[in-house]
Amino acid sequence: MITIIPAIDLKDGKCVRLRQGKASDVTVYSDDPVAMALQWANEGAQFLHVVDLDGAFKGTPVHTAVIGRIAAAIGIPVEIGGGLRTAADIQSLLDAGVRRAILGTAACKEPDTLAALVRRFGDRLAVGIDARNGLVQVRGWVETTGTKAVDLATTLDGIGVKTIIYTDTAVDGMLTGVNLAGVSSMCKAVKCDIVASGGIASVSDIRALRGLGLSNLSGAIVGKALYEKRTTLRELTASASL
Repeated sequence: MITIIPAIDLKDGKCVRLRQGKASDVTVYSDDPVAMALQWANEGAQFLHVVDLDGAFKGTPVHTAVIGRIAAAIGIPVEIGGGLRTAADIQSLLDAGVRRAILGTAACKEPDTLAALVRRFGDRLAVGIDARNGLVQVRGWVETTGTKAVDLATTLDGIGVKTIIYTDTAVDGMLTGVNLAGVSSMCKAVKCDIVASGGIASVSDIRALRGLGLSNLSGAIVGKALYEKRTTLRELTASASL
């Protein structure tokens, strides 16, 4: 079964969505992130994905306080990414009630540091791989590296990372469908769990992901399709469990 994970992206204290990660192309959906989190929990979410967009662009967490309020308000696990660089950053969020912290740039730039963090935090640490045309992007998706996403995933798997969150930035926020080939390649390259993100627009996308038959495809993050009411969390969850 694929777990459907609603996303909350935080910018200036508000719930927003970006198109292809561009800070200049933003839509505000709510001024109350805690209320939004409660809505997803009440609709049956089993997990919540939160991104500190300001933190991602600044390189240090910005919304720790509001994330703590979200974690305290809902009865489901919360994962958070955006701006995490150090053990202290991670620990402060875990102490605030977050179930899983997500590293991004640090995983690509500092593998030795990541290995130490994996030993310390275990499965409470995930790594986000954001890629465009198969190449890793870092620093809030504004810098494209020469590293292949699949190669980085293989390295992370070898280090002991338990969960990789794979986002195709070319389709993120576009409602054009998920990159099935990219997800398939990622899952087949590693033994750890993969959570797919980017482009999911409808029940058909979830069915297509499920149809890949990949046992380590553990979740799918959905944002804009829910906020734009293209589908509902209940519909997506039902399609994931059929």
